[in-house]
Amino acid sequence: MCGLAGWVCYQRDLTEHITPSAAMTATLVCRGPDAAGQWISTHASLGHRRLAVIDLEGGGQPMSAGDGLPVLSYTGEVYNYRELRAELRALGQEFLTDSDTEVVLRGYLQWGEQFVERLNGIYAFALWDPRVEELLLVRDRMGVKPLYYYPTADGLLFGSEPKAILEHPDAEAVVDAEGLREVFSIVKTPGHAVFRGMRELRPATVLRYGRDGLTERRYWKLRAQEHTDDLDTTVATVRSLLEDIVERQLVADVTVGTLLSGGLDSSAVTALAAGALARQGSPAALQAFSVDFAGHEARFERNVQWEDPDTPYAVEVAAHVGAEHIVVELDNADLLDDGVRSAVLRAQDLPVSTGDMEYSLLLLCRALKQRMTVALSGEAADELFGGYTWFHDPEAVHADTFPWHHPFEQAGGIGALRALGLWDRLGLGEYVKQRYTEALEDVPRLAGETGLEARMREVGYLNLTRWENFLLDRKDRISMAVGLEVRVPFTDHRLVEYVFNTPWAMKTFDGREKSLLRAAMRGVLPDSVLDRKKNPYPSTQDSRYEVALRARLEQVLRDPAAPVLRLVSAEEVRVLLDAPVGSYGVGGPWSARAVLERLLEFNAWVTDYGVRVVT
Repeated sequence: MCGLAGWVCYQRDLTEHITPSAAMTATLVCRGPDAAGQWISTHASLGHRRLAVIDLEGGGQPMSAGDGLPVLSYTGEVYNYRELRAELRALGQEFLTDSDTEVVLRGYLQWGEQFVERLNGIYAFALWDPRVEELLLVRDRMGVKPLYYYPTADGLLFGSEPKAILEHPDAEAVVDAEGLREVFSIVKTPGHAVFRGMRELRPATVLRYGRDGLTERRYWKLRAQEHTDDLDTTVATVRSLLEDIVERQLVADVTVGTLLSGGLDSSAVTALAAGALARQGSPAALQAFSVDFAGHEARFERNVQWEDPDTPYAVEVAAHVGAEHIVVELDNADLLDDGVRSAVLRAQDLPVSTGDMEYSLLLLCRALKQRMTVALSGEAADELFGGYTWFHDPEAVHADTFPWHHPFEQAGGIGALRALGLWDRLGLGEYVKQRYTEALEDVPRLAGETGLEARMREVGYLNLTRWENFLLDRKDRISMAVGLEVRVPFTDHRLVEYVFNTPWAMKTFDGREKSLLRAAMRGVLPDSVLDRKKNPYPSTQDSRYEVALRARLEQVLRDPAAPVLRLVSAEEVRVLLDAPVGSYGVGGPWSARAVLERLLEFNAWVTDYGVRVVT
């Protein structure tokens, strides 16, 4: 899926400053292990690391349209690139490659900035137009692919990840009080990058930077529209859209597989992918990967989040659709490995841990990368179809805050932050309220819609624009850390627009979560999977893992110069450590156990990144 980095400066000759640009690009080698490229002119430098997926021989970057013409550094995939190429050829554009990169470049030449509205895919790119000496930065509609920028005194730095920008001598790894609030508040604010002075380009946004300064324009956002289809038509439309989306996302010149947990979302993607490959006459079975923990099934205890083990369902789905199933089994030693934990922190650039889930995801992605370059995943279905518990808990729905804060308070995450004194010390209550108010102001409204339907439109929008952004960023950063491209069919904007405007009463027509998706997959998946209660992403339930975390934090506390002690005192941390082992449980991705993880990560982050914390 590649990585990009660059620098625009009108007060310097960048041909005399090649080293900083090259160093920025080099930080992204994991995103693009197959090739490197650099393009530099007097006032602009574009770098690229390539993960070859389409047109393996001809898609090198940065790609130029010709002498004196625009140059592109592009990451991602445009799934309708074949149709766009045919249209552009009919309009007189000539192509030298079969890559989707060139389609993006020629699309700009033909249609200008507005061409981004024609794209269907996941992408982030930088385009320098020497004819007007302007930079164009663009990000996909749902924000699947990351892109950051950092204004300096005399220019603009940009990159796929913060690490690329921080490699430049003009950028500082400084985090102030607001950055700390963003890290610990369980809020993913669009545009916020935590590091002072740095910004994340918002999804569906075009940024222009020229001699007159910087401007941003959102080229797409969700809109409220009346849903006129009946239930049968709605179910059929969801099924039809998903079939088209998955088939488009299988297009690649490398092997494509799936991530299969055994839940409804990943099972639907796996089944549709296997069916599409069979119709295409593929001689090889689809490869579907799952993660599990040694002895997990034998030790499994049902709780509020996890009702039953995942692996048996994944096995059943793979057999049902004729896929080759591969289980990646992990143990505590894998999850506690210093190299694994360091790699995850390096991948995410921030201490935003949800616990062992990140470490297991990295190891799962490593196993996939040994067999393939592209995998399809089920992210975003819960946000879109209403799968989380907080969609169905009246207290969470009607709480005057982000709906996921209610279960996180109960599960221990927010409670643990309060016990540590961090919640009040950082002013997280006020910060969350401010961000929640801003988010509500952005919600599209349907005239005449009131009561529960109006509130569930708000809840859906908050999940699609805040919570989902956190999960998509996690999946992208960790998968790309091993050079694996993960595609997410449920983020296709056509499906998102359609389901977002489907009434809540229809989304829960049978009294269950994700009613529409289950109905759309009826007959495609085994009934046992369709009727199964939603489980979160797999997490270890071995209490010895928590014991090991406690021991590591105890060791940190012995160092009076430990960075984490700038946030909390040793006495405050012991409030958590003195609680009985197992009392935290695994009640969701932000349990108190994950707070222990985050304290450990914060300590390593400040040290490894040389972060200067100012409050």
